[in-house]
Amino acid sequence: QVQLVESGGGLVQFGGSLRLSCAASGSIFSRYAMAWYRQAPGKQRELVARIFSVGSIVTTDSVKGRFTISRDDAKNTVYLQMNSLKPEDTAVYFCNAQANGINYWGQGTQVTVFS
Repeated sequence: QVQLVESGGGLVQFGGSLRLSCAASGSIFSRYAMAWYRQAPGKQRELVARIFSVGSIVTTDSVKGRFTISRDDAKNTVYLQMNSLKPEDTAVYFCNAQANGINYWGQGTQVTVFS
């Protein structure tokens, strides 16, 4: 069982920055593929970025050059640095861990960008 706790969401002005954090339980965190998803009102949940245990990264086109995913295996934590935020980035952001073929989810953290 993996538990994920997100933090760092909030209200930010257009062009601003936020850093989301996700702390994970489990002694083999370094083996997990970690990801951030987001879900805007009335829309499906979508992948924002994923970082694999070997460090390779996948980022969705709409956030490339603005968002950066990273991980600190010593702290069992994954981060999402979000710069140049836009109103269309407004959503609930969810942390995801893939371990042994199972998906685990955090409770989500709200990010609201106003113009």
